[in-house]
Amino acid sequence: MKTIAKVGLTTLVIIALLFSCKKADNASGEATADIATTTDSTAVSSSAAVEKKDSKQKFIRTADIKFKVKNVVKSTYAIENAVQKFGGYVTYTNLQSNIHDQIKTKISQDSTLETTKFSVENNITIRVPNTQLDTVIKTIARQIDFLDFRVIKADDVSLKLLANQLSQKRSTVSERRIEKAIDTKGKKINDIVEAENTLTNQKEANDDRTIDNLSIQDQVNFSTITLQLYQNETIRQEITESEKDSAAYKPNLGIQIIDALKSGWYILEAIFVFLLNLWPFILLGLGGFFLYKKYVKKQ
Repeated sequence: MKTIAKVGLTTLVIIALLFSCKKADNASGEATADIATTTDSTAVSSSAAVEKKDSKQKFIRTADIKFKVKNVVKSTYAIENAVQKFGGYVTYTNLQSNIHDQIKTKISQDSTLETTKFSVENNITIRVPNTQLDTVIKTIARQIDFLDFRVIKADDVSLKLLANQLSQKRSTVSERRIEKAIDTKGKKINDIVEAENTLTNQKEANDDRTIDNLSIQDQVNFSTITLQLYQNETIRQEITESEKDSAAYKPNLGIQIIDALKSGWYILEAIFVFLLNLWPFILLGLGGFFLYKKYVKKQ
């Protein structure tokens, strides 16, 4: 009984140790996976020039990222869905396959194995709300298998916007003064025309600054992300029907003999018809021959 009890106790201890080791391995694997995921996310995310709510600074933020994925098509769909989810939109996408090599191997009389080596890539340009830039980049990071590079820029355009606004104010004041001068002091036609032209030029300049400000504000509100996705070279094999030799399309001997007889008969008919067309010359030739034989030889 003591021996049985000892064996049972030993077995329980071994099972407990094995269970503890397995649990530790799983925990270690999960921790490693979490670290890898965190590394991928932090490798591409950035808090560069994030605007504070009470800040007067305005930044145009752009990101340029190139990375390898497991499957370009699936990653493209995932990225497009994420962009739409966070209020952005895709402005450009160019998904294409580049063929590197194509080999055709004949494996039977009527079958050919076609081996194609190709790679898939996609260039995407997306625009997302400036406040969602980091969130979108972190979401994109989940698709990364290998990161080539990540470039994030933040251009401060606060002074540019202020300069345009001040210029607009000066232009507006000048326009009002010119309009007033035209209404009250304009007497000569030439003076009025010149003043009107000056007013028109100032209004155009004012409109250009307004459009410039709107363009800058749009770039501030929506950041631009340029992505270059690619995957490992893929090999695709397909069995196709072989092209038959020209000899395979030739008719059998019997048909060729019949066709040859028909062709010979047609040639004979053509010669006969040709000779019939020459009957006047033949008749004259025969008449001349008989005359020559009858008179010339007698003399």
